[in-house]
Amino acid sequence: MRFEAIQQAYNRTAINISLPSEKVSDYFASNVFTIETMRKYLSTTTFDYILDLIEEGKKIDREVADQVALAMKTWAIEKGATSYCHWFQPLTGTTAEKHDAFFSPIEAHRGMEAFSGKELVQQGPDGANFPSGGLRATFEARGYTAWDPSSPAFIMTVGSGKTLCIPTIFISYTGESLDYKAPLLKSLDFLEQTALEVCKLFNKSVKKVSTHLGWEQEYYLVDAALYNARPDLVATGRTLLGRRSARDKQRSNHYFGAIAERVYAYMLDFESEAYKLGIPISTRHNEAAPSQFECAASFTLANVAVDQNQLLMDIMARVARRHHLKVLFHEKPYTDLNGSGKHLNWSLHTDTGLNLFSPAKTPKTNIQFLTFFINVIKAVNDYPDLLRASIAAAGNEDRLGVHEAPPAIMSIFIGSTLQNILNDFEKRVKIGGLDELAKEVLRMDMHKQIPDLLVDNTDQNRTAPFAYTGNKFELRVVGASANCARPTTMLNTLLGNQLKIFLKDVNELVKNQKEKKDGAILRVLRRYVSQSKRILFEGDTYSKEWMEEAAKRGLSNVAAPPHAFDFIKTKEATSILVENEIYTQRELEARYEVWQGIYKNKLYVESRTISEMVQNQVIPTAVKYQNVLLQNVKMGMDIGLDKKHFEESIRVIEQISKHIAALAEVQQTLVKSYQEAEEKEDVAESAKAYCDLVKPHFDTMRKQSSKLELLIADEYWVLPKYRELLFMR
Repeated sequence: MRFEAIQQAYNRTAINISLPSEKVSDYFASNVFTIETMRKYLSTTTFDYILDLIEEGKKIDREVADQVALAMKTWAIEKGATSYCHWFQPLTGTTAEKHDAFFSPIEAHRGMEAFSGKELVQQGPDGANFPSGGLRATFEARGYTAWDPSSPAFIMTVGSGKTLCIPTIFISYTGESLDYKAPLLKSLDFLEQTALEVCKLFNKSVKKVSTHLGWEQEYYLVDAALYNARPDLVATGRTLLGRRSARDKQRSNHYFGAIAERVYAYMLDFESEAYKLGIPISTRHNEAAPSQFECAASFTLANVAVDQNQLLMDIMARVARRHHLKVLFHEKPYTDLNGSGKHLNWSLHTDTGLNLFSPAKTPKTNIQFLTFFINVIKAVNDYPDLLRASIAAAGNEDRLGVHEAPPAIMSIFIGSTLQNILNDFEKRVKIGGLDELAKEVLRMDMHKQIPDLLVDNTDQNRTAPFAYTGNKFELRVVGASANCARPTTMLNTLLGNQLKIFLKDVNELVKNQKEKKDGAILRVLRRYVSQSKRILFEGDTYSKEWMEEAAKRGLSNVAAPPHAFDFIKTKEATSILVENEIYTQRELEARYEVWQGIYKNKLYVESRTISEMVQNQVIPTAVKYQNVLLQNVKMGMDIGLDKKHFEESIRVIEQISKHIAALAEVQQTLVKSYQEAEEKEDVAESAKAYCDLVKPHFDTMRKQSSKLELLIADEYWVLPKYRELLFMR
């Protein structure tokens, strides 16, 4: 199968892509029920009413929902849609959809297309097989999806079929959240309320604060035939076995290199599909490792950005099949090569056009900037473990802290310029206007034709888990396969909670007549700077020195996800997430159970897969080749050749025997370990057993298998090798 796959991959050619238009603007959001589309299909009165509801976040009247449903149905049918679905994001981490036909029979042999406000607002998919963390028993199947008007409906095209998709939340029959969207929406409302109160300390005309998000998505591509010849890729999304290729990223020529024609065609294809759905892809490039790539989207409202990222991953996987490719979102598909992350760029904006994370030119506005800037630092400083828990996952465990991505220790990089400003601010030294942060000119005297460059006020730190990057904060520790909603919900909640504390601290000083409002703000902010120094770090977080320094500062370094999940069972988690009504206590406990269960199940599949590969493929291949060598030695000895002519063959035979024995032994130990882990009734204890007792055997099995891969003649090895997976594209 390996050599057939290699032949297929070798013969692939790029598919010719026909774009809808030469200009993306001609078809951007053409399959989205946008505000402009709504204006066209709704009466002026209804349109104005709906617009106010969306902007003010109010509930929609059922009668008005009927009018919106009629408009959606008319538009969707004109676009060729024959069905609709409520599109939601269950706790599996992927998306889900239940399709219903517009067609409704009236009588025998007659019918019509129908879609009511009731069907738009609410549906009842079976919730029994979605993770609930104990909120629902298996036999308690009912769940509800409810329309989220803040994220626009869209038409999904799959082959020749078209479906109207309506973004929704997903809750149980008893009202508990069973998805990632409902807590995200709550966190967005919570942050807006507290941020708005803080903004009014500086400008009473501000009426709205919105959270914006821009994501960067990394991924690998592999030929479909090679993928199908690797049981580990098929079952787990990553290679559990495989010897490192002699050539991988040493030459650094793949990073930002010219994009291969077949890959370029794939990118054009999925981007055109994304543009039709209003996903503003702005960047594409080769990443650091061979066959690794990245795309990024422009900033938009956080709820919409989360939906778009989930939708894009679905599109990328589906479009890849047209190109006989497989897209890998696993955080570590290949050992010894860069993993894949998803960077979240996060910012706050007012309806007056101000980015609250961006320095300005007037002192008053800059105090407002410092207020939000310092409160973000204080929020992460006080609850770094909750942020750590929000990005913990089985795949991310393999990526974080291996000198290719930030470690599991949470820290913030703000750059030397802002660090100096905070130091002066704390010491009451006059810092002047923060317009000093404006970009300086870098004179390029090397050649008269090279233009001068604008230089940012600080360098970037690619090792920082959380970094300020000029007008936004970037969370760099999210895994490539993750739903953005989880860490975004946590960031929103941590900042919202901290702003609530800030308002209380300021009001207490004013109430006790110790300070006027402006003086109270400055006093509180200076105290926060003094209290938050431990979280700020400008150096290399990959270094051993930082690990030691972080421990002295009292920062946790919990690399294993099952242990990181314990942070959401603390009193601090309850005070932040439950008391601020992002989750109920039951929902929070359910999240703990779900995340532990997902980790456990992934490790169970990986354990079974690597064990079966060793037993069914690696060891039989080694024995087969060993028998060839034994037969060769025997035949030579039988015709009277001197034994010295077979010393190398005998050495290889002995080495193969040694590694087979070692591999068989660890494989048996692994089986016993995962059987013991499975027997634990408590899901968290089972997950921790997989992490602490089962997973360590993976590396031993890989090393022994890699040694056999080197010893066995290439024509006998049955699994596609790294050089083939990485370079045949």
